[in-house]
Amino acid sequence: MSADESGEPAADSRAADSPAELKARALRYLVRREHSRAELARKLARHAESPQALEAVLDSLLSKKQQSDERFAEERTRSLSRKYGSAKIRQDLKARGISDELVDRLSNEGELERAKTILQRKYKEPATTREESAKRARFLQGRGFSYDVIIHALSSPDAE
Repeated sequence: MSADESGEPAADSRAADSPAELKARALRYLVRREHSRAELARKLARHAESPQALEAVLDSLLSKKQQSDERFAEERTRSLSRKYGSAKIRQDLKARGISDELVDRLSNEGELERAKTILQRKYKEPATTREESAKRARFLQGRGFSYDVIIHALSSPDAE
């Protein structure tokens, strides 16, 4: 893996990419997986001739729908929802530069079912003591589930 792919600064001091090269580099990143605008800007910044050139490339990608924060947020939410609750997903999206409006639009639907599924996957037997229930509650809390969801998930008869 080259220094460019790993995200580490390049050891050599090469000349900045032309706008066409910068766009090609951005498309190579986007082919691998969706990126938020902020992630893409961070990765491309050291290769750009200027901040204006970087913004022009990012705007071009956005106008051609080759990069979309909304698409990134939906994909990221879908992949994280298998293991995490809404709070953890929101935190991850905000850390990746997704706007608050877009984060707030994402749904909390099915959070109770997700919590139950995660519990069933992790713990095969039902909790028999208060200590075991507390351990499971802490587990779900660490995964980003709300207090109400945790209480309902642990109290439902099919929770485990």
